[in-house]
Amino acid sequence: MATLDRTTAATGLDVEIAPGKPALLRVTETVRPEHAADWIADRRTELDDLVLRHGAVLVRGLGIRDAATLRRAGERLTTLLAPEREAFARRQQLGADVVSSLEWPADQPMCMHHELSHALEFPRLLVIGCFTAPEKGGVTGVADAQRVLAELPAPLVERFVREGWTLTRSYNNLVGLSWKEAFNAADRTTAEEYCRANGITAEWQADGRLRTHQRRSAVIHHPITGARCWFNQVGFLSEWNLDPAVRAFMLGQFGPDGLPFTTSYGDGEPLDAETVGIIADVYESATLREPWQVGDLFLVDNIRMAHSREPFVGERTLGLIFGDPVRLADCTPGYPPPTTNP
Repeated sequence: MATLDRTTAATGLDVEIAPGKPALLRVTETVRPEHAADWIADRRTELDDLVLRHGAVLVRGLGIRDAATLRRAGERLTTLLAPEREAFARRQQLGADVVSSLEWPADQPMCMHHELSHALEFPRLLVIGCFTAPEKGGVTGVADAQRVLAELPAPLVERFVREGWTLTRSYNNLVGLSWKEAFNAADRTTAEEYCRANGITAEWQADGRLRTHQRRSAVIHHPITGARCWFNQVGFLSEWNLDPAVRAFMLGQFGPDGLPFTTSYGDGEPLDAETVGIIADVYESATLREPWQVGDLFLVDNIRMAHSREPFVGERTLGLIFGDPVRLADCTPGYPPPTTNP
């Protein structure tokens, strides 16, 4: 049964808290889409407080149905928009500062992750609008990174705090983005400069392909609340998270040292399927779900909450804004980040 968040009742914001679901804010008055941004601006402080308290808030009833409306809403919620770097899959540019969700097969789940947690700078706030809701599935689940950290086995957490985690990428022309697209680089020199500035080791293979390694913190402190959060893509980008048939294809095509991406402990020791499974199980136990409705606005604290995408049927169109960029070095990370600047 849903309950009312009484701490916000005095403000007139009717926030429902129900087991297994994210905080849901229903807009009870009639708000025309062209006035949605003004509605948000008048309640900016309360909305910021709700996101910090709950980690994510789904606002329903504002009619955020297109990129222009979403951008105006985002401008009222964020002080600075963060560009995406080092992407793994393509997004469509839907408008100024508004991009689509990742181009990912509809029948394949997208596991829990934090946007750009492999980079030295990442967004704190995600502003997501639903323009077209799928016929079935397609939920964007969220999971509290503080709860995940508390429920993971202590020895596993201690090792990741001590060592961090390592992401290894091998760029090719078959799977994912090319290195030119990922680094927005027209030539090797530009790509190498980006890598040096962002704590990434670049290795050019004999056939001209690029392989990179980057070591990052797995646990950081929230820059506002100070709370420790499990913040990484150890599970999402692991080869053990791939469908077995897909993994077999990748290994046959590229070999164990040429996978498009995989993760390891910070010292380079490979992860095993059991460890990745433990992380996935803890995420699943912490996942909150609410099916999309057209016009929904989802505000997600990207550090406090991981998010996922479930398989779906039908058309599904979401717009996304990366807001309030944060530097890893400002989050009291466990494993020290590189001292270079992006």
